[in-house]
Amino acid sequence: MRKGIAHLLGLLSVVVAALLRPGPVVRWLSRRFPDVLFRQADAGPLVALTFDDSPHATSTPRILDVLAEHDARATFFMIGEYVTGNEEIVRRLIADGHEVGNHMLLDAPSARLPAAEFERQLLETHQVLEPFGPVRWFRPGHGWFNRRMLDQIHTHGYRCAMASTYAFEFLPISAPYAARHILLNVRPGGVIVLHDGAAGQERTVGVLERILPALRRRGYRVVTLSELAAAG
Repeated sequence: MRKGIAHLLGLLSVVVAALLRPGPVVRWLSRRFPDVLFRQADAGPLVALTFDDSPHATSTPRILDVLAEHDARATFFMIGEYVTGNEEIVRRLIADGHEVGNHMLLDAPSARLPAAEFERQLLETHQVLEPFGPVRWFRPGHGWFNRRMLDQIHTHGYRCAMASTYAFEFLPISAPYAARHILLNVRPGGVIVLHDGAAGQERTVGVLERILPALRRRGYRVVTLSELAAAG
């Protein structure tokens, strides 16, 4: 009985996700905010893989293992306060050919911060991440941004990166359904977003184990945001 209900919820979630396909919204936002990277349309058979809310003591190493198995690279958006105690994981991540992005100091909506506090957190997180390597990408906490925020990050050499392909992790979709939704919506030059952290650990790993071999069969190479942007 429980399995039947779970299956039904999964199917209903897929229907909702299908109705909320991101393509039209992404195209509209790309026109309105051309300085934000949603998709690099002229990049050829590349897709960028990104993770929010990194690093995490147990989930990030598992993600790195799966990426290594499939020769895939990614951009990990780091929350500043999560880095303390996980420095070795960040160093491994860089050594494996991945890159880090600035996801602010706390797991909170960045768009709600006053300008001065937004800049303070942006720069404090930058100081935490800079010793590990170049940091050029920004993604706002909880995914909302405005023009003022974009102007602020530009003065510090950052570019905002969002995504064109989502797993709809706010819906109760299992890994197989989430992977199917990503594969239905991914396009050349697309940016995929998943989440790091204990809450979705098994689901994220399950999604990766499904989409990475499927993307390779389709002729895609999975790269960092910097690699994607450089190919455009």
